[in-house]
Parts: sequence; C-alpha cells; structure tokens
Amino acid sequence: MLREIVLDTETTGTEAKTDRLIEIGGIELLNHIPSGREFHRYINPQRPVSEGAFRVHGLSDAFLADKPLFAQILPDFLEFCGDATLVIHNAAFDVGFLNAEYARLGDRAPPAIELASVVDTLAIARRKHPGAANNLDALCSRYGIDNSRRTKHGALLDAQILAEVYIELLGGKQTTLGLTVEGQAGPSGPSLRAAPIAHGPRPTRSRLTEAELAAHAAFAAGLGEKAVWRDYLGEAG
Repeated sequence: MLREIVLDTETTGTEAKTDRLIEIGGIELLNHIPSGREFHRYINPQRPVSEGAFRVHGLSDAFLADKPLFAQILPDFLEFCGDATLVIHNAAFDVGFLNAEYARLGDRAPPAIELASVVDTLAIARRKHPGAANNLDALCSRYGIDNSRRTKHGALLDAQILAEVYIELLGGKQTTLGLTVEGQAGPSGPSLRAAPIAHGPRPTRSRLTEAELAAHAAFAAGLGEKAVWRDYLGEAG
C-alpha cells in the first residue's frame, strides 16, 4: 500500500538558519486517498514572528507563547510520518526548516530529510504548466478546488488543499485505481474496497438485412457442420 504524508509548515520568517517553525500540518494519504488521519501542532519558536510572516499566517507571538517546543512535538511528528513519502509544495523551503530544527537538537537529532526523496508538487506543476503561475491559489483556480477558507495561510488547511491539488496533478481521481476508504480497520490502517466499475458500451445492433443474413447462412451451411461461422448463427450444438 502506498502511504504518503502531504505536509505544510508555517514559520517566523524565510531564513531557515535563523527563523523557526511555528506550525506543522499533515494529511495521510493511502493509495492517494485521504485516510482521515491528520497531524497538527503549533510550536513555540522562542523568537519573534516577523511582521511579514505575521501578515501571511496571522500567528502572533502571544498566541505561540504557551505552545510546546519543537523538541516536544517531534516524537509525535516522527511517529505520524513513519516511513511514508512526504508530499510538499516547494519542498526545499519546508525541508530546509525541518532539517534546521533537527540540527538544533544535536545528538538527539533524527536523520536529515533527503530532498530527493520528497515529492515536490511545485516541480510537478511547473512541468505540467510551464510558464504559468503554480502557487497553491493558482492551482486551486486551475483545477476548480474551493479554497475560499484560505483567508490566511495555515499549515493544516494548506495541507488539506494541497492533497486535493496533488491528486489533480497526478491526473485526477482516476489515479485512486478504483479504491475507496471505508474507515479504520485496526492498526494496519483503513480498509479498502473496490469501487463499482462501469461497464463498456453495449454492442450496436446488426445493420444486416434479412436477405443478407439468409445469404450468409446459406454460405456457412456449405462449409460443413464444423465451420466456425455456425457459432455466430446460433447453430452450434
């Protein structure tokens, strides 16, 4: 089973070396279908949020002051992600911040995330739509995805929207291969069932005239009892 985590973050600014993570949101996909499992945490960055970043996400220093530190939410984050493939829009930005947070932990740091192992939806969008705007809002508009709730950036909301965009970038809902999530089925995750498969078009009615059918029957009769044509005349025993 293909397991992916669609991930988004919010930060105090744009420089991973000096700015900090303040929010992480993740959506679990199983075979490109949301399982219903989500991860969402706010983080105390221990430094002020820049004015520019605040205008983007609206998360203030006062709001973040009583939130846990990154080291405190890390075990839950790692457990949620497991060995799933990460799916991120503009992956270099989020991965840079995550790896910078890891590095600050010193000996307790988990292995750095390899950018090459991450699915970057921005790179996919640029290949599919070269020269076009490929930010999240533009992709929502292109694929008819409702993002009216996105008055401010938010990690969980953006991850939810990105999950929809990702499926469209892959070719739409047919990429789910006819599988739908029925619900949790214990520790192994959601159970899957095959979706109904539409049948192909019905054969068209014969356009042969009665005379043409009679002529063909006479021709087939002259070929002997074992002639394969007799099967199509309904005469085989």
